[in-house]
Amino acid sequence: MSSAEGLSNTSRVGAVAPAAPRTRAWVRLPSGRRLDLLDPTPFDWADEDLALGLARTYRWGGHSSWPLPLSVAQHSLLVLALRRDRSATGLSDATARRELLHDADEGLLGFDPISPLKPFLGPGYAALAARLQAAIAQRYALEKWQPDERRAHKQVDRIAAASEAVHVAGWSADEVRRVLRISERPLEVDPLAGWFGTPPWQPWGAAPAAERFLRVLRTLSREG
Repeated sequence: MSSAEGLSNTSRVGAVAPAAPRTRAWVRLPSGRRLDLLDPTPFDWADEDLALGLARTYRWGGHSSWPLPLSVAQHSLLVLALRRDRSATGLSDATARRELLHDADEGLLGFDPISPLKPFLGPGYAALAARLQAAIAQRYALEKWQPDERRAHKQVDRIAAASEAVHVAGWSADEVRRVLRISERPLEVDPLAGWFGTPPWQPWGAAPAAERFLRVLRTLSREG
């Protein structure tokens, strides 16, 4: 074997293989910022990006008995309105902000799977959602849920779901109990109609939904 061949073989044996590129899931947001869904930080989006993402992400699988589907942005405002209505002492801005942002990860991901589907999406999806939720909590200084607050939130979230099922998705009240297994009774009066002067239970378009969500978010974030 020549000295040149030996040197070539030695170089190959001692060489360090290049590191495999880390898996990323980039999305470019309307603000121009770039978000890695697999490794998000609290600085990767603008408030406007989040508001528009929630306004373009739809509940009930995107199905609706109206011309438009119901956005997660509109649902989030409904949950906040219900929590305020049912609080004897009122909500602090921090508590209200946490209610408003309870589904905010879905706006960054652009996906709101119906609840019975989530267990079938596996631990990978759960981990992804948890990372997004952690970044959102840090960005907006969201406090951890206390058990009583969590119960109060879950109740109004179910009331909102029951009401949306009847007034938006086209289920009957009996089907809500028997098929969807939601025990809370659907509301007759839409709290958002009085708050924003909109037709009761009618889904909003993406632009007004984003504008209304963003306006409330900014109001609740003034303290920080």
